[in-house]
Amino acid sequence: MIATRLPDRQPVRVALDGERLDLADADGPADEGLWVGPGWIDVQVNGFAGVDANDPSTPPDAYARMAAALRAHGVTRFLPTVITADLPQMAACLRAARHAVEAEPAVADGVPGLHLEGPFLSPEDGARGAHASAFVRAADTALFDDLQAAAGGRIRVLTLAPEVPGALELVDHATRHGVVVALGHTNADAATIAAAVDAGARLSTHLGNGTAALLPRHDNVIWTQLGEPRLMASAIFDGHHLPPAVMRVFVAVKGPERLVLTSDAVALAGMAPGVYRQPVGGEVELQPDGRLTLRGTPYLAGSASSLADGVAHAVRDAGAAVEDAWAMASTTPARLLGLEDRGDLTVAHVGRDGVRVLGTRVAGRAAAG
Repeated sequence: MIATRLPDRQPVRVALDGERLDLADADGPADEGLWVGPGWIDVQVNGFAGVDANDPSTPPDAYARMAAALRAHGVTRFLPTVITADLPQMAACLRAARHAVEAEPAVADGVPGLHLEGPFLSPEDGARGAHASAFVRAADTALFDDLQAAAGGRIRVLTLAPEVPGALELVDHATRHGVVVALGHTNADAATIAAAVDAGARLSTHLGNGTAALLPRHDNVIWTQLGEPRLMASAIFDGHHLPPAVMRVFVAVKGPERLVLTSDAVALAGMAPGVYRQPVGGEVELQPDGRLTLRGTPYLAGSASSLADGVAHAVRDAGAAVEDAWAMASTTPARLLGLEDRGDLTVAHVGRDGVRVLGTRVAGRAAAG
């Protein structure tokens, strides 16, 4: 098969055979809709294919299964994400992820770090989202250091609300120790957001979500972060969390160099439609179209999407060029995280009817989609 290679848009012959994925020059033309480019990176994965990063009993081999399932959806590297819970459980979840990286080569290859979302978040309903109110708390540098120690120094992204007490000190502290600080689950005013950016914050976590349903028309946390040129933003383009008009605005304002596609997937992502019980949200229903809701209600209970869904919606609903959507899933998050180019590749067919992943290459090893 002949694909269009990104970012140079040259036709290349793709050979996917066993554990090898090789590229060779081709005279072309490329097969319509077939692309190969830098491997996709998901900065926020709470779980996938039945594996939960927020269950402290998740063993290393389950993380390996999650990495394999994500690769089948085009993701070559991802950040397991631990969310707000009681502190012993958060520490245990971070240790479990750390042990998986240490024990499983496939996990080590695919996991460049961890994402800590909480517990330093807004206590307000709406802004807090699904994070348990009993466990959100003021920011604390010593507590963060304890959690980082449990993770073996692998926390690479920290999401916090900049208005909580102690947050600005923690932004500065974490940034000086090489952690990307993101703003999320916040109802901060413009001055506080600016102060957090001055202190080193670089990202907005799932912009447009984790906010109150009702906001002032103009002076609100979404517009302020969207208009802050020093902030990159992650966004969930799954067709459920943001309407197409909002996706188009995000792409137009942030551009592919400052917008990061993420799935924010929970453990039910990649599972068959049906009714499930999960630790956060209780009884939920996964619809055939991938929408995950509290059973019997229209309310979202998390994301059951993949990064492939994000690329598809960026192209179909947000009007992004394929190369821009691909960058938002690959080179832009790589630049945010300071990741080196290891030659990871994703091969996918991208069309108006969606994205079909054909294969990946991670650390020199290939796998079919």
